[in-house]
Amino acid sequence: MKLIHFLNQFPDEESCELFIKSYREKSGIFCKKCEKVTHHYWFSGAKFFECRHCRRRSSLKSGTVMENSKLPLQVWMLAFMFISATKKGFSCLEFQRQLGLSRYETAFKLMHKIRAVMGRRDSLYLLKDMVEYDEGYVEVATKKQIKNQLKRGKGSQRQAQVAVAVESTPLENPESGQGSKVCGYFKMEVLNKVDSENVNQFIKRNTVGEVVLFTDRNTAYVNLEKVVDTHFTVAAGKEETNDTLRWVHKAISNLKRNLLGIYHMVTFKYLQNYLNEFVYKLNRRYFGEKLFERLIIASIHPYVH
Repeated sequence: MKLIHFLNQFPDEESCELFIKSYREKSGIFCKKCEKVTHHYWFSGAKFFECRHCRRRSSLKSGTVMENSKLPLQVWMLAFMFISATKKGFSCLEFQRQLGLSRYETAFKLMHKIRAVMGRRDSLYLLKDMVEYDEGYVEVATKKQIKNQLKRGKGSQRQAQVAVAVESTPLENPESGQGSKVCGYFKMEVLNKVDSENVNQFIKRNTVGEVVLFTDRNTAYVNLEKVVDTHFTVAAGKEETNDTLRWVHKAISNLKRNLLGIYHMVTFKYLQNYLNEFVYKLNRRYFGEKLFERLIIASIHPYVH
């Protein structure tokens, strides 16, 4: 959504309240006492929902990513707009300036709450059919006094190991007969260690059905045939690898550019949230302005808490 359209649609707090109320009613309102989605009545004067069954009352923000937040709804709506309007993302400092927040910590917490929601939304979707897999190494912030004591290069303690998988569907041009690949959904997850157990668990959590998996010949992949139907390997560094693992390598390259170009001092603790945002937008790369509403739906969906 463009800024001028946002200001026309949401000029005040009341317009934001009506919009969130409408989407909450469409998504279903979760009653914490009944422990399920139930029918609720809306009291416009006091601005709360009341469960039809147990009479428990819930605020407009209750059960959403905005729960317990004292920020106005309009600030949250602006946050959804700014995050969804850019392909690459915002630094937290720029985010603070754009929202007019007085404290950096407020902007930081708000952004990471939304990023966590992005991850939860993407966890609903699993990879299927043909899947490429590899790991990327992302540099994370370390304390200055120990940075020079850590080893450099691939696998360094300065770097976090990120598992990356993507659906990859082969296509053939009917005129030329040449083959190519198109990508589907992506998955990224921080791994504490690249070994057979962690890799197998990642693939098992993020795939469904009869999967044909393509990887290089890393020794951590020797037992992958236990969790997928078919496992093909290619020698690392060969031209064949560039073709077979084309999309997963592009994703790793784009991720590194994204993190280095926008964010500074990304710590291991919050790295997964940055991956959530990157993958959420990547999986919805063709949504355009619809991404704003999709992000709101994800943020108010009953599974948030």
